[in-house]
Amino acid sequence: MRLLVVEDEVKTGDYLRQGLAEAGFLIALARNGLDGHHLAMTETFDLIILDVMLPDVDGWRIAQSLREAGRQTPMLFLTARNSVDDRVKGLELGADDYLVKPFAFAELLARIRTLLRRSATPTLSEQLHVANLTLDLPKHRVTRAGRKINLSHKEFSLLELLARRRGEVLPRSLIASQVWDMNFDSDTNVIDVAIRRLRAKIDDDFEPKLIHTVRGMGYKLDVESDDETP
Repeated sequence: MRLLVVEDEVKTGDYLRQGLAEAGFLIALARNGLDGHHLAMTETFDLIILDVMLPDVDGWRIAQSLREAGRQTPMLFLTARNSVDDRVKGLELGADDYLVKPFAFAELLARIRTLLRRSATPTLSEQLHVANLTLDLPKHRVTRAGRKINLSHKEFSLLELLARRRGEVLPRSLIASQVWDMNFDSDTNVIDVAIRRLRAKIDDDFEPKLIHTVRGMGYKLDVESDDETP
């Protein structure tokens, strides 16, 4: 599951990104409202966690803009403002839930999972299919041609990212930030090693080949007639 966190407080943003990544989610973190709004409008997320009091564009305006644009991604507001009027305003603008700071991470996680269950559909949110490869997201289970494939947590996150962005060439920098939550270092081969290990499990014993290397650009997952992988 891919979540967008829009939070300008550095410590809170880092805390959320680390905690949610450890809980198995893919996280994009925006430090201000404009960046958050841009990501929410141009990329696909399963849930948006949105701070209300942002320095440039507040969360209420972002939520209103997304709903007016037809974006139905579930939204959870985080805010220090806990008056009834504030909560009502947030819900009327399209928020699906409202959590007051400070909060317990366990409660945030429970609310996130409740919203995801409420909005999930069996084909889009719970399972991903590419050819004869199936990812069961709630169970963290992968099968290919009906055969179970055992993946580590990071391998599953990497495969989920590739499957969600099927057909897109994902640069190493994006993979590093989404799966490992780190800035890409051109001197490290951690991404290439992880891809090789994943390819050995997903592709070596199966047809068609799904994980492709696009030289000088990155990797993608798709069914292709000509495999560019050396």
